[in-house]
Amino acid sequence: MIKGKIVVVDDEKIVTSAFSTLLKVEGFSDVNLFNSPKDAINFLKNNKPDLVISDFLMPEMNGLEFLREVKELYPEVSKILLTGYADKENAIRAINEIGLYRYIEKPWNNDDLIINIKNGIERSYLISELRHKIEELNSAKKELEKYSHNLEQIVEERTADLKQANAKLSGIVNYCADGIIILNEDGIIEQVNPSCENMIGHVTSRLIGASVDDFIFGKKTFISKELHLLEESELFLRDFCIKNPFSNSDIPVEISFARINPDDNYKRFVGVIRDVTEQKKADKLRDDFIATLTHDLRTPLLAAIQTLTFFLNGALGELDEKQKLLLSTMQKSNEDLLGLVNALLEVYKYDADKLVLTKTNFNIYNLVKQVYEELSPLAKSKNIDFSADCENKDVEIYADRSELRRVICNLCGNAINYTQDGGIVKITLKSEGRDLIFSVKDNGVGIPQEDIPNMFQRFSQGTSKKRSTGTGLGLYLSRQIIESHGGKIWLESVLNKGSEFSFLLTDVINEKILQKTN
Repeated sequence: MIKGKIVVVDDEKIVTSAFSTLLKVEGFSDVNLFNSPKDAINFLKNNKPDLVISDFLMPEMNGLEFLREVKELYPEVSKILLTGYADKENAIRAINEIGLYRYIEKPWNNDDLIINIKNGIERSYLISELRHKIEELNSAKKELEKYSHNLEQIVEERTADLKQANAKLSGIVNYCADGIIILNEDGIIEQVNPSCENMIGHVTSRLIGASVDDFIFGKKTFISKELHLLEESELFLRDFCIKNPFSNSDIPVEISFARINPDDNYKRFVGVIRDVTEQKKADKLRDDFIATLTHDLRTPLLAAIQTLTFFLNGALGELDEKQKLLLSTMQKSNEDLLGLVNALLEVYKYDADKLVLTKTNFNIYNLVKQVYEELSPLAKSKNIDFSADCENKDVEIYADRSELRRVICNLCGNAINYTQDGGIVKITLKSEGRDLIFSVKDNGVGIPQEDIPNMFQRFSQGTSKKRSTGTGLGLYLSRQIIESHGGKIWLESVLNKGSEFSFLLTDVINEKILQKTN
């Protein structure tokens, strides 16, 4: 039987039952299954595990909340999070926040799952052993002070223990499937493990002393630049790749960096490089499936909406008020569903880099004015003081007019929707050199500071108070559109006082218009 205490938490009994059968077949003898996170916490208070496996979505508390409590009880125990595809970003965030060992997407492969469980138990054991050795060394220090006459012998014994611990750690590094690399603050390579050597396709002697930027490339930034900004916190980099000279192909990787010596002025960083080729392929298959499915839903929805419109227009006979109300409700529901389908298509296009911006020269004031006039009736119905302040009405920019209109409509519409009756919403448009700054400010309900980082995430309403009942795609798409223009979008908010959403577009103002205004 395989040693190691395993705790599995999932609110669905069919999942815990599947785990029970699988782990029993694989020879695990100490498996503890819970359908309630709170019951699991009570058990863990008196029982130290070697591995904790948790589902993400659970009614009492989600997987991140549960694993945070586990970390407080046993910070060194390996933790695995089970996620769905839509929870992937939360799982990645958990790697940095709670020291997650692995996240596994549902449905999982049983062989991969068992390998990760065994490795997780071994990892917990090795970390525990290392901690034990460190405690022994601290005890040895006290003994050296007490028994100074036997100093040389004690040092030799403890040194042997330390060498043994270092040998174990060296074994982990050398046989780890992920690449491990050590860099200084300028991105110069100081040490690599065999897996990293194989990924990059060069021998260690060729890598030592070279810049990491010569071998690992990012779409928008360099690793050395990111390291200069890193202090004591961890850094997780995605969308990087390695150009392997033997296969002549780009290997997509994700890299986690942490500072080795936070108390030393000379900065050194250790990075764990993970080959995500298979993960990228799986992501592409899922994205293509979602795009195809979403696209095929539009035709029947449009047909249904058109048919209902014929009925409501009286083309097929007069309707009484109850029939009109019922058909109007059906039409509105279909239109809402069509809006969600269209939003999903736009998300897919941006995520898959399949959307090509159609940039033209146009007057940005006229665009803002058009959106203002369209939304004014909505603001008037709520008795909101809705205004627009544009310091220069002749500013012409080079951008995608349709996509920017989507962003401006979304930001202004949100401001009106979440401002109480009788409130204030103000649009501001100004230019600085060739840069354009747009902002919309309201005195609505505001957003808690801890929820602001979530506002531009996909499928997130952005706040634990559930500020929005929509799809959670509007602000995510706005961020994608602005960033695809090379710009930046951000939010400033004070709870119960209001919010201000802004975006910056650089080098977009037409030089001729700029010279004319100056």
